[in-house]
Amino acid sequence: MRYSLCSYSLHKTVDAGQMDVFGYFRFCKEAGFTQLDPWNKHLEAAYDDGDFLEAVKVAAAESGLPMGCIAVDGAHIYEPTVEGRELNRARRYRWLEIAVALGAEQLRIDAGGRNESFDEIFDIVVEGYKDIVARAQALGVEIVIENHWGPSNHPDTIQRLLAAVPGLGLLFDSYNWPKGTHEQAWRECVKYARLTHFKTFRFDEQGNEPDWNLPRLIGMLQEAGYEGAWGIESTPNDGDEIGAALKSLALLKRILGDE
Repeated sequence: MRYSLCSYSLHKTVDAGQMDVFGYFRFCKEAGFTQLDPWNKHLEAAYDDGDFLEAVKVAAAESGLPMGCIAVDGAHIYEPTVEGRELNRARRYRWLEIAVALGAEQLRIDAGGRNESFDEIFDIVVEGYKDIVARAQALGVEIVIENHWGPSNHPDTIQRLLAAVPGLGLLFDSYNWPKGTHEQAWRECVKYARLTHFKTFRFDEQGNEPDWNLPRLIGMLQEAGYEGAWGIESTPNDGDEIGAALKSLALLKRILGDE
């Protein structure tokens, strides 16, 4: 079994100066995670600083954990202007270079489009994904879209987009679907999952997430033949990010019979 923690799960801890990306690597190793899934905001200095990128590469190697998925914000496909789209294309290319340098398996790129319908942006989004998927495949990196924000997080649009862009994978977030579509999304989209973000918000006395039936979702993923890492993106209501990460990992291991 492979387990990962998106470093966004620790963003408040990082913002408070209590951890940095190197501390995240150490935490993942000590806690029992088996791959690194950093958020690009925690690698931001590497964008322009080759020395920092090299330091990250060395630290990741020292952790003994492979680099899984870099979740990228700020390089989404759709922007209202041609200039904005081309700027983001350049950002995607740079983050792909960083992914290759770090040996990352996957790169998450968003579709974009906060105020537009999916029909309005579809052709531009498809072209943008085809471009970055082809470039990434040649370098051994898989591009994944997440049901994250904008019109592309609906299960219908996710399936339409995946059908239109061969080679594009899905980072399946358990929670982040439009209200009223979770049942459809879980039923129809688990088969596309290449990585997961299991959302956890709180835990009962038995260590379960009482608001979401994660055992059922894990069973659905297993039935669909899921073979990726069991990835976590915990967002605790009580603000205890370290505790939530540890409890989330323990919960997934218990459900999977891997304690």
